Amino acid sequence: MIEPARKVSAAAPVATAAGVHIFQVRVYYEDTDAGGVVYYANYLKFAERARSEMLRALGVDNVRLMQEDGVAFAVRRCEADYIKPARLDDLLEVATRLVEVGGASLVAEQAIRRDGVDLVRLRIALACMTRAGRPARMPKELKARLENFSNSHL
Repeated sequence: MIEPARKVSAAAPVATAAGVHIFQVRVYYEDTDAGGVVYYANYLKFAERARSEMLRALGVDNVRLMQEDGVAFAVRRCEADYIKPARLDDLLEVATRLVEVGGASLVAEQAIRRDGVDLVRLRIALACMTRAGRPARMPKELKARLENFSNSHL
């Protein structure tokens, strides 16, 4: 389930530094509406990918987490502030920072940016759940990695 945290090269589409994980995403035609503007729900997809890649960079394999520990994360609450639109072919950055790590939950703040300017700000509460949909405590090693990452910006 949890592997050694992997080093991410500068050429990779993700980077991790000082408690913030950065994930780049290009806006494709499928992400936009007829006017070439990103459809609002697609920002949530970009944010989900960024959180998944953050976990991967920390050595957490979501499939193995479910298979071996019987748990997964589910979004419990999502707050979104849509500030400016992204457009077809924009290169975006999704910055993810963990602000709370509990025994069975965590809270992430995410900013989707273009050229350093926030387009969307998100606050996502995630719950650790069993396959049966019941709340579960995070495995100790997973919680420790998340706490370490969360505290690395202090």
